[in-house]
Amino acid sequence: MAKNATPVRGTRDILPDEMIVRDRLEAAILKTYTTHGFQRIETPALESLELLLDSEGGENLKMLFTILKRGEKLQLDENASVMDLCDIGLRYDLTLPLSRFYSNNRQHLPMPFKAIQIGNVYRAERPQKGRFRSFKQCDIDIIGDGSWQAEVELIDTTAKALQEIGFENFTVRINDRRILTGMMAKAGYETEQMGAVSVILDKLDKIGAQGVLEELSAMEQGPEGAQRLLDLAEGLSAGDLKGQGLDETAVEGLVGTMEAMEQLSQGKYQVSFDPTLVRGMGYYTGMIFEVSYGPYGFSIAGGGRYDGLIGKFSKQSVPAVGFSIGFERIVTILQEEGRSRSDALQRLALLYDETDPVARVVEKADQLREGGFAVSVMKAKKKLGKQIGQLEEAGFTHLWIFGRDEEVQTLGGPNGS
Repeated sequence: MAKNATPVRGTRDILPDEMIVRDRLEAAILKTYTTHGFQRIETPALESLELLLDSEGGENLKMLFTILKRGEKLQLDENASVMDLCDIGLRYDLTLPLSRFYSNNRQHLPMPFKAIQIGNVYRAERPQKGRFRSFKQCDIDIIGDGSWQAEVELIDTTAKALQEIGFENFTVRINDRRILTGMMAKAGYETEQMGAVSVILDKLDKIGAQGVLEELSAMEQGPEGAQRLLDLAEGLSAGDLKGQGLDETAVEGLVGTMEAMEQLSQGKYQVSFDPTLVRGMGYYTGMIFEVSYGPYGFSIAGGGRYDGLIGKFSKQSVPAVGFSIGFERIVTILQEEGRSRSDALQRLALLYDETDPVARVVEKADQLREGGFAVSVMKAKKKLGKQIGQLEEAGFTHLWIFGRDEEVQTLGGPNGS
């Protein structure tokens, strides 16, 4: 009986045409990051389960993929907990691994350290359109700079990367966890309640203001407290932040960042203060931001400041801030908008007969590659016309038949003329 060849639910196979697009997008993002002074690193997909569970990763901690201990370390017992059975998990984002990486290697790194990470992360969540259990993120982070100028550099670099891959007229939404906490306190919520309130506020784009009001009303402060908080959020603008009794350092940083980004954007994208922006991670300590685009009900990039996370790994706390591009969502949007074709690639099929000298065939392929073609060498079939039609369907744009052609032949594919 044949085995099931379908990928695990929540994952997928990626065909060559899409990989061409993905590689091109990744290269464009990476080029923008590196030309802005960021350096690429790599961290393992596996992390200590103890570190993952102690990372303040919010709802993501409920979606960890954990790995069973092996050999003598694995003791099976009906009362065993996950920590008894597992000691390793798959990373759910790239921020925790970076914090551990920096603590382990800081003696070899400059200060401040500007890092690039591009890699897959894993979350055991319910699969849906544009959301997978294994997906790629593209992160840049600045470690060692506690000023809001670091936020400006991150937002500006990320915006340029998005523009480089063809996105325009997006909106960068900005808030600060300290401003959010101050609003909750003014509305009458206690410190120990603020985590739960944040979780509810974070649902605003999913359940709407009425849904948030209903869920907040179930808390101790009732409908009155819920309405006070929403009124505060809806009535607050960046220009009104000063004189509200909110954290002065947070207000100064947010206003300064907004002013700088409005100048740098040059009207090519929008920058807005969003007092209801939460971001799900519990490790955020300061400014947070997201990028929204078009009619899509999800962000295409997000990040924030996490000054306390590196301190979990070392005696010294180090300021840090990061921004992540949601690579899979970018690809999904480009596919829906019909912008994912790989037309720029000139693919050439070099056909040869098995009696042709193979070394000369390869030499000819190399000559064609020097002319800018991506050359695939393959044997010619007896039904040549049918083979050429199949090559066109497969996306080949040009043809050379060894021993016959003196010029490159153009096929009638997407680049054919």
